[in-house]
Amino acid sequence: MVESTETIGDMAQENVVLIGKKPTMNYVLAVVTQFNNGAKNVKIRARGNAISRAVDVAEISRNRFLTDLAVKDIIINSEELSNEDGTKSKVSSIEILMNK
Repeated sequence: MVESTETIGDMAQENVVLIGKKPTMNYVLAVVTQFNNGAKNVKIRARGNAISRAVDVAEISRNRFLTDLAVKDIIINSEELSNEDGTKSKVSSIEILMNK
């Protein structure tokens, strides 16, 4: 649930940090930068093996850098992806919505 006047599309373009294989602190810096630039909400998204890194990013951001942050919502899901050989596989995903 988004309580601001932003639409979901606007928030998806501006305030989303996609977690991949880079070091955790790179993503923490991205989250902190979003909030320092005036964002009220930041969504942290990850799939598969990056889920644990996304949780680390949320916790480090909240506990070390911006202590006034709160976890507003956590959405877990399973996405179906097509492999190179044409088979389909399910991959777990997570979205962590943080707000000030």
